[in-house]
Amino acid sequence: VNIAIALMVMMVAAYMLRPLDFAAFPAVLLLTTLLRLSLNVASTRVVLMEGHSGPGAAGAVIEAFGHFLIGGNFGVGLIVFLILVVINFVVITKGAERIAEVSARFALDAMPGKQMAVDADLNAGTIDEKEAKRRRAEVSEEADFYGSMDGASKFVRGDAVAGILILLINLIGGFAIGMLQHGLSAGQAADTYVLLAVGDALVAQIPGLLISVAAAMVVTRVGKEHDLGRQIVQQMFISPRVLGIAATILGVLGAIPGMPHTVFLSIAAVLAYGSWMLAHKPPPAEPEVAAADAAPAG
Repeated sequence: VNIAIALMVMMVAAYMLRPLDFAAFPAVLLLTTLLRLSLNVASTRVVLMEGHSGPGAAGAVIEAFGHFLIGGNFGVGLIVFLILVVINFVVITKGAERIAEVSARFALDAMPGKQMAVDADLNAGTIDEKEAKRRRAEVSEEADFYGSMDGASKFVRGDAVAGILILLINLIGGFAIGMLQHGLSAGQAADTYVLLAVGDALVAQIPGLLISVAAAMVVTRVGKEHDLGRQIVQQMFISPRVLGIAATILGVLGAIPGMPHTVFLSIAAVLAYGSWMLAHKPPPAEPEVAAADAAPAG
């Protein structure tokens, strides 16, 4: 359920047209963070109480994630988990937090000017009173939204720190309980509790990473006409010159001895074909403007 909610939030962030279309995102961010932490508390209790009975004590999901990440090597599993935490905490969350902070500051600074522009349009008769109220409410909601995002991003950062602390608690507590209370050897305790601790941390970290990506997509949205996917396609793959240069560089790299020629040359061929198609694409037809017939003066 936690992973499904995180995927839904990320898809909503990807397909929205403007940030205010997902105005409930700060509250969703808080609720999903609390959900992950509550699941962490429950899974930690199960790991510490039932972990001595085997890797499957905490459930098939945690065991499967633990086996997938560790792959038989505890050191590799811990390093991969720490890399995921660094990606989430240092790269995505830190950048999204800074963007939200700057956006909130700019939204508050621009708020009086936008309100004056609405009043000017109303006085000039360009818009009616109903439209003026809607625009004023939108300006206020935009400032409130970015202010809330600036504060809500702290939840994501705190969640990443909590994930590391919970992993350490599970490792230290699991070793102590397994060896002192259940008489397990150090090797048996490592086989069981490291697997469960890393699996539990990964189950919580993946939804947290998805939510962090969703938060970054929300605060970096620019434009209101198309969703994120259509914007990327229209702006990155519209110039034949760009595709042609990329195809040329990949072709040169593919010709270097020792490089995977098939991969590089195949991608270069696809980009070159796309560049050729865009270069020979007929320009869009301009709409015909019907000329008005001049009426004879009577």
